[in-house]
Amino acid sequence: MTLTTSLPWQTATPLATDFFNQDALTLAKALLGKVIRHRFNGHWLSVRIIETEAYLLSDKGSHASLGYTEKRKALFMDGGIIYMYYARGGDSLNFSAKGAGNAVLIKSAFPYFDAISPESSLSILQENNPNRDGSQRSIGRLCAGQTLLCRSLGLKVPDWDAQPFDTQRLFVDDCALKPATILQTKRLGIPQGRDEDLPYRFVDSDFAPYCTKNPLRRGQIENQDYRVLVNL
Repeated sequence: MTLTTSLPWQTATPLATDFFNQDALTLAKALLGKVIRHRFNGHWLSVRIIETEAYLLSDKGSHASLGYTEKRKALFMDGGIIYMYYARGGDSLNFSAKGAGNAVLIKSAFPYFDAISPESSLSILQENNPNRDGSQRSIGRLCAGQTLLCRSLGLKVPDWDAQPFDTQRLFVDDCALKPATILQTKRLGIPQGRDEDLPYRFVDSDFAPYCTKNPLRRGQIENQDYRVLVNL
């Protein structure tokens, strides 16, 4: 399966399948700044990726380490296949990477506006993902977590698990955005004894306050709790 090649608009720059055929750690960093585009009820909703986590077949924290199943088949396919699953009752979005069992979890994003997704699309994101009391969720918290991201974009496991990208409905766009520095730290929510200390989480430093858990929050120490990577 390959990426649909017809463009939804003339200036679209969807990532080619080959882009995803990188090792998961490299791909997790390379995806920061890229824009997820999802056509929802006739409107393009767009978010900029600001936080990712890499998972390897050899990593006890990965789903693939538990072995092949029909539900996990996307993890064992070529790079650039969508893997979705339920996390605490919410949908989560992953992309397969180079090598069987390797993938990147899209942990957080931030709403992105341009001619394709104007600022008016914010109201759709907020309607998809209100606060528990029904009030509008702030722009900075709409996609601050893997399930919040999917809820805001309207992405569902039954629609996209084990599917290739489709430039008419869902793809990752290269909008020439690149973080100057990346924060590298431990992943979140990994059970004890499941390689919980591996530093496989990557955050766009400019958007650190809007990710799942800010690596720069008070009490965190550089080169102990996180590393700063210059993104050349």
